Amino acid sequence: MGARAPTRLAAVGVALLVVLALVHRDEIRERAEAGLGRGMPAREAALARGFVLGEDEAVDEGTVEDFRRAGLAHLLAVSGQNVALLALLAMPLLALLGMPLGTRLVWVLGGIAVYVPLAGAGPSIVRAGVMGGLGVLATLAGRRASRLYALAVAAVVTLAIDPGVAADVGWQLSFAAVLGILVLASPLRAAIVARLGRGAWQAALADGGAMTVAATLATAPLLAFHFESVSTTGLIANLLALPAVAPAMWLGMLSAAAAQVPGFPVQIVNAVDAPLLAYIAQVAAWCGRPSWAYVHLAPGLGGLIASYAGLAVLVVLVPMLARRHRSLVGGGAAALAVAALLLLVPGRGNAGQPVRGLRVEVLDVGQGDAILLRPARAPAVLVDGGPREDDLTEKLREAGVDRVGAAIVTHEQADHSGGIAELLGRLPVDRLVYGRIGRSLRREAEAAGATPVRIAAGGAIRSGSLRLEALWPPPALLAEPLAGADPNDQALVLLARWHDFSMLLTADAEAEAVPLDPGPVDVLKLAHHGSDDAGLSALLERTVPSLGVISVGSGNPYGHPTATTLATLAAHGVPTLRTDRDGTVTLEVRRGAVTVTTDR
Repeated sequence: MGARAPTRLAAVGVALLVVLALVHRDEIRERAEAGLGRGMPAREAALARGFVLGEDEAVDEGTVEDFRRAGLAHLLAVSGQNVALLALLAMPLLALLGMPLGTRLVWVLGGIAVYVPLAGAGPSIVRAGVMGGLGVLATLAGRRASRLYALAVAAVVTLAIDPGVAADVGWQLSFAAVLGILVLASPLRAAIVARLGRGAWQAALADGGAMTVAATLATAPLLAFHFESVSTTGLIANLLALPAVAPAMWLGMLSAAAAQVPGFPVQIVNAVDAPLLAYIAQVAAWCGRPSWAYVHLAPGLGGLIASYAGLAVLVVLVPMLARRHRSLVGGGAAALAVAALLLLVPGRGNAGQPVRGLRVEVLDVGQGDAILLRPARAPAVLVDGGPREDDLTEKLREAGVDRVGAAIVTHEQADHSGGIAELLGRLPVDRLVYGRIGRSLRREAEAAGATPVRIAAGGAIRSGSLRLEALWPPPALLAEPLAGADPNDQALVLLARWHDFSMLLTADAEAEAVPLDPGPVDVLKLAHHGSDDAGLSALLERTVPSLGVISVGSGNPYGHPTATTLATLAAHGVPTLRTDRDGTVTLEVRRGAVTVTTDR
């Protein structure tokens, strides 16, 4: 019992520190962001924030495209790999302080509890934290059977909490990568060690190479199935980047932690980290820019099943190759050849029409607003829900949405919040985001398991690479009583950004009453269903949108959209779609291209 006392004491202390860290999460994150930018070139600073905090907005489009085509995009998103690397960094450092194993584990789990919300606390990141934490514990267990058991428990627990998570691409990829590492990494490592020898550097190379090959093989069929494309250089790129990835992550984490200490010279750490990040970016350029580096495939469900059947065969073949001391090149080439051939099995593609970039749907909900934004591999965001009794839940399910990461109520009027009130409890909603709403709706959200989040100008909501910035109203205005004020003038105005695409969502806040200057945007959602707006002309001059969209009900008694508004749009040469005539308006956004369709 006495030996356990230090561990119990550590658990209490760590728990208190975790609570304090969560309370001051925003301040800690801001200091980490600032620390990761000191003493590094702009590109490397942006990459460091992407690697450590999952913030890839500042990474230039060319670099992001290189990473995507080279199969290195996972480095720009926080995943279970970050959590595992955090644990691997913390364990030896804590050991140097003389801590016993139990105490070290307590501190590592406390670090994970702090790191996950620090990196955004989105549902996919939370799942990565759970999977990564269990993966670390499974690795410490030391036996493959124990690790597989822990992974099975993680799958059962996450599915029990939310059965819909099984349809999430990020969860599928995370599960496949971990399973691939657990099943394939050990025999692959044995084959590499048999070829290179058992020295310290050979063992390190064998560990990293085996895990990289295993994860790449395990996730390639899913990537091809969901996105109908695959990087032909992904394995080579990951192997080339391998020596720099862990040190770059560790140095970035150290810099983010050291930035919490005022005056600490984080520039020293960053000076060592910057060349590593530059090297990884160069690998992405080498492997991502050739025209043949990224091929489009349509394996379909049959091809997906065949691919994993082939990988199952590899589970048997690779140990046999290892026992016979076959060469790394020969064994690796055989495995890749089998996987590549199976990926090319002809199929019909994904009948579910998966989102491959950003899909924006201005839903036809009659006289009301409801805008659905769906970034690839991230939860959907719903801005307003239209009026009640429009069957919003069924429309979302028909669109393939089984959960909503954030439901945003721009202002609590029936044509905006009614549908969301009906949605709560019928479809999983992670967060209810608002500027000003009544207590009853907040209570409904909490009862349905959604977390109420209040934002004002300067705040933002993220889902993957999608960021919605609140431009209006300012916090001071929300602090004032609403009595006598026009609720439209206090509606949340949001600027949606996805890489180089932007869309201004004005809710019912007309430009004549609300000062807005977001700069040029691609798409403008007209305020208040296209009602008269004396400030519209000036807003169009400032934003120069390529498309205007009006959410409005057919034959509404208000005369929306007004002739004046339509004339102003025409005078500025802005083509306009409206839901009363065109139905739901869908924008498929890819890098450098936007495709617009309607359902009428």
